[in-house]
Amino acid sequence: MKISIIGAGNVGSTLAAGWVKQGHVIFFGVRDPNQRVSASGAKVVSVAEAVRSSDIIVLSVPWSAVPDAIRAAGDLKGKIVLDATNPLLPDLSGLDTQGGTSGGEQVAKLAGVPVVKIFNTTGYPNMANPDFNGQRATMFYCGDDANAKSIAAGLASDLGFEPIDAGPLSQARLLEPLALLWITLALKQGLGSNFAFKLIRRREAT
Repeated sequence: MKISIIGAGNVGSTLAAGWVKQGHVIFFGVRDPNQRVSASGAKVVSVAEAVRSSDIIVLSVPWSAVPDAIRAAGDLKGKIVLDATNPLLPDLSGLDTQGGTSGGEQVAKLAGVPVVKIFNTTGYPNMANPDFNGQRATMFYCGDDANAKSIAAGLASDLGFEPIDAGPLSQARLLEPLALLWITLALKQGLGSNFAFKLIRRREAT
């Protein structure tokens, strides 16, 4: 599968490295195509060229850069956007959303195409290795398009996550605070990055 990632930071580079190992073709869309990225096997091009190169677009930029990134992408018609961003305030004290909406819903409004919120509820080290003593970390996702969600779940599974459908895109209003909880535990409560959320099921009695 051809996947274009807008943004070549820690999250984007880690996702790319994992998908390259699974045989996917990765394009990085960045402002400076001469920029060096850490994921070998990925092609670095302009944002607009990356969007033209594949039907799956991963948005992995700081929240403040989202409007410019979507403008630089150009025509997104026929594309699927996987939104890995979080609308964090600069001091990580809360979310930069108003009116009961979510960052994911704002991305969908700007992009005008199906959006799946995913790859936002854990840190990039866990995207490199979501295995915790034989248990797969949970990757929640949400969206309004069934085909887009199926593709997103498959890509999460390729990385080793257990993908869990959290419902429509409006559920990003829950997933983004969950991301803030992970960040708070990791950075402010001293847990570090070596933990992840896991949905646990009880075995039914036989």
